[in-house]
Amino acid sequence: MNIITTSLEGVLIIEPMVFKDNRGFFLETYNQNKYQKAGINRCFVQDNLSYSVNGTLRGLHFQIRHPQAKLVQVITGEIFDVAVDIRKGSSTFGKWTGVILSEHNKRQLFIPEGFAHGFCVLSNTAHFLYKCSDFYAPDDEGGIIWSDPNIGIEWPVKDTLISGKDKYYPCLCELLDEQLPIFGEKS
Repeated sequence: MNIITTSLEGVLIIEPMVFKDNRGFFLETYNQNKYQKAGINRCFVQDNLSYSVNGTLRGLHFQIRHPQAKLVQVITGEIFDVAVDIRKGSSTFGKWTGVILSEHNKRQLFIPEGFAHGFCVLSNTAHFLYKCSDFYAPDDEGGIIWSDPNIGIEWPVKDTLISGKDKYYPCLCELLDEQLPIFGEKS
């Protein structure tokens, strides 16, 4: 597999080895030994599958007291996936990186704890699969408005479908210190 670093330390693009022939293809979506050698030393405890239609924008989400690292990939369709550094004290605090994930490029994105995450759907539909390093805790949810002007994410969609909850998240600058992880602090 090929590991590509991004502008945010710890956020990695993973290109798995794909074995194709006239029957189709085969690839490993996760191999603990290989991912650990690449520096991804997490125990993933929960897998989630999301189905969305064109223009859907989900995020920007994180958990406050139970932060989650995520390993994300698209099974069908195409999305634009985003990670935002929300670690107080980080030199890249408030910065974002984005990557296209699709059924064709078969890329994955690893997002460590301390980052908010979101994506938008570029294809007609998309199945989005992701592993989490901690369990979903509904009472621990945090979020940032997807259109935060200080972050300035360049979303490649015009007419977005957004949940009621995601529409009303605050900007990053409006969050209290206790709602954000601290750079260098282990959870």
